[in-house]
Amino acid sequence: MKGTYKAVEVSSPGNLRLVERSIPEPGAGQVRIRVEACGICHTDAATVMGVYPGLTLPRVPGHEVVGRIEALGAGVSRWKIGQRVGVGLIAGEDGVCEPCRRGDIVNCQNPVTAGVTVDGGYAEVMIAEARGLASIPDELSSAEAAPLLCAGITTYNALRNAGLRSGDLVAVQGIGGLGHLGVQFARHMGFHTVAIGRGREKEKLAKDLGAHVYIDTATDDAAAVLRRLGGARAILATATSGGAMGPLVSGLSARGKLIVVGVPQDPIQLNAFPLVFGGRSIYGSLTGTPIESEDTLAFSVLENIRPMIETAPLEQAADAYARMMQGKARFRMVLVTKDGAA
Repeated sequence: MKGTYKAVEVSSPGNLRLVERSIPEPGAGQVRIRVEACGICHTDAATVMGVYPGLTLPRVPGHEVVGRIEALGAGVSRWKIGQRVGVGLIAGEDGVCEPCRRGDIVNCQNPVTAGVTVDGGYAEVMIAEARGLASIPDELSSAEAAPLLCAGITTYNALRNAGLRSGDLVAVQGIGGLGHLGVQFARHMGFHTVAIGRGREKEKLAKDLGAHVYIDTATDDAAAVLRRLGGARAILATATSGGAMGPLVSGLSARGKLIVVGVPQDPIQLNAFPLVFGGRSIYGSLTGTPIESEDTLAFSVLENIRPMIETAPLEQAADAYARMMQGKARFRMVLVTKDGAA
């Protein structure tokens, strides 16, 4: 077997380069994955630009990883060679910090973070913690499954953990990499689904994805329209614009929730009046655990929910990343290795 593999690493801030590395052996509690597909996420920018706290370079980005196990480290019994598995952003936990001790491993204070604290999936091979793996259903191709390990679980968990009931009015702000999945999940969870976008040309897509109502912010005040509809029990904020998120609070019903899953660089400006008078709230939601990734994948298979993707070979990672950052992807870019299948 060839003793090296290709990887795309961040050698210095803003510089992605293709390199050849020696194939490593997994340590205790680890597996080696032969990567088939890896999604490109906006969060990868923190690694590519070298700004993620605690990051050291060089580093291989990528935290939407799907591949097959080709080697097991000592003590790994749950997984088998040849099994197709996935790795998301939170790829392991320390198990000793206070959040972990309270069962909240997603908020571990010292997590194993794919593409940040350890090398990620912009590569033909990846070492992963066995405790951070999710099983991939046969019904999903590797390229389809990859974005569901971040964009999918982020929107799915945010909605299912929001204390909502079927028939509730739920709005999804933004119809992009996160939002196009959020609309599908909201519809198939039984919510009265409203999509909020900019431009009339997005209306057909929003309706095709499952939205009952489309609000065009180029011509309408989204919060005002939501109030006329009775107010949203929840608004899933996915578009990375703090300026667009803040005003939506007044479109919530009493006790409604603005759930932030897209991370804008500009501040979210809030008016305290609708928060206090009506008991409305705003909070963030971050991915989930490996078993919750499996829940997301299973629900996606059950309800035929799929990400809209564009694929590119690993060797074109820099161009694919640039396409994502420029907002040209529709809607998730996925790197596919020679071992993968689109």
